[in-house]
Amino acid sequence: MLQCDACGQALSSEPAARRNVRRAPLGRQHRCPLCSAVSSGCDELHRHIETAHPGPPDGTGSDLAEGLSECPFCGEAAGRQLEAHVRARHGHLLGASGTDTGNGGQLYECPMCSLTCTNIQILEEHVELHLEEHNISEGGNMKDLELAQRLQSEEDKWQRSEEEKREKEEFKKLQRQYGLDNSGGYKQQFLKNMEREVNRGRMQPFEYHKRKADMMECLAFGVDDGKTKTSGIIEALCKYYKNENKDVRHVWLSAGVDHFHSSLGDRGWGCGYRNFQMLLSSLLQNSLYNDCLRDAALIPSIPKIQSMIEDAWREGFDPHGASHFNNSLRGSKAWIGACEIYSLLTSLRIKCQIIDFHKPTGPGGTHPRLFEWVLRYYSADSEGGAKVVCTSKPPIYLQHQGHSRTVIGIEEKKNKTLCLLLFDPGCSSQEMQKLLKQNSDATSLKALRKFVGSLKEKQYQIVAVDGVLSLEEKAARCCASQVLTSERIP
Repeated sequence: MLQCDACGQALSSEPAARRNVRRAPLGRQHRCPLCSAVSSGCDELHRHIETAHPGPPDGTGSDLAEGLSECPFCGEAAGRQLEAHVRARHGHLLGASGTDTGNGGQLYECPMCSLTCTNIQILEEHVELHLEEHNISEGGNMKDLELAQRLQSEEDKWQRSEEEKREKEEFKKLQRQYGLDNSGGYKQQFLKNMEREVNRGRMQPFEYHKRKADMMECLAFGVDDGKTKTSGIIEALCKYYKNENKDVRHVWLSAGVDHFHSSLGDRGWGCGYRNFQMLLSSLLQNSLYNDCLRDAALIPSIPKIQSMIEDAWREGFDPHGASHFNNSLRGSKAWIGACEIYSLLTSLRIKCQIIDFHKPTGPGGTHPRLFEWVLRYYSADSEGGAKVVCTSKPPIYLQHQGHSRTVIGIEEKKNKTLCLLLFDPGCSSQEMQKLLKQNSDATSLKALRKFVGSLKEKQYQIVAVDGVLSLEEKAARCCASQVLTSERIP
């Protein structure tokens, strides 16, 4: 708190002291309220304050004791007691008389703050304090920078570690999803699921041992046990469409094909193998392929199909795809797709091609070009305007992310819309056998029919069979599969 020597009034701040000096009465000596200087009049005191104690430009400066927290002479923290500290410790620097600065009245102002000194040596010492403080601050900044860099380095290292952990977890997840986690294959899953059925009371122990023995015998011979097979569906569909006249204008059906669904041994991952069994069941009924398939007169089991794909890889087909599976499928639950089906068929000298519908070609993420391609495939060799055409064309392998099915025909409605007919390995024998009944109706076909709006995956691939390869053509396709390509639509 400041006190005016002229009137004795207590003053709250430096600006208040300035204003009070201007109003002070004349005719007596006045002591500066900010230092020990004495003046003979208000004007002289006012000039002293303006010169020795300049305030901020807007006249709103704070009190000396409130505006500073460290002594400008020694740097000691003084807080609100700064003025008392300066008077007690550095009073000699402020000048004893106030009217005489001791150097002819000359004052020296600090270039780094607003302090005015009466002696050049004192000013130099004061400025050195500023420089020391600046150096300390610079050193602190360097330490802060080093600390920040070290913390950032540690943060980057931690993030890389976490990213590596996430990548490993994702890789393990994909391995589990695609059956590459060394958790066993068809046989192990078959036995494990039967044991679960026994523990739940759904299977008797004697049935468990009988089915185990049958399964082991089929695996030893490399043939499918036929327990998931349904035959005669194409023939039943021909009869159905000839009698059904509501909304179907034309229908084209593939050559005869058996339906195979997943079993206890491949549930959740075996759709690709089951669709190959369906395709093969149709080719075995066509004499054109007898020479190619003389070593596969029976439908192979899933472990046998895995072995056949490995044989194709050893011949040199699709080395890039083989490396994805570490050149091994047997004893795993590995998913297969269009590339593996192509390699296997080509290794058997069966002519086929991969068509890649790599993006939607219709509104709402639909694929009308896929439906149009299937229509041309089945209707290319048909003549006349027969409503029902049972072609000699093999079924088509249809793949999308996570699942595959078999196209066995296509409908054209009276309003010109198209509808695919699909065999799904996820559909049970009980459902498929409903199609064999004489009184089957449109409800039974619901499991087969897929309209354009029903197929909305981002990408589809098909493998279509079209004849037999010579040995030379097979060798050429093997070389070409070093970089396996497909026909892309659009």
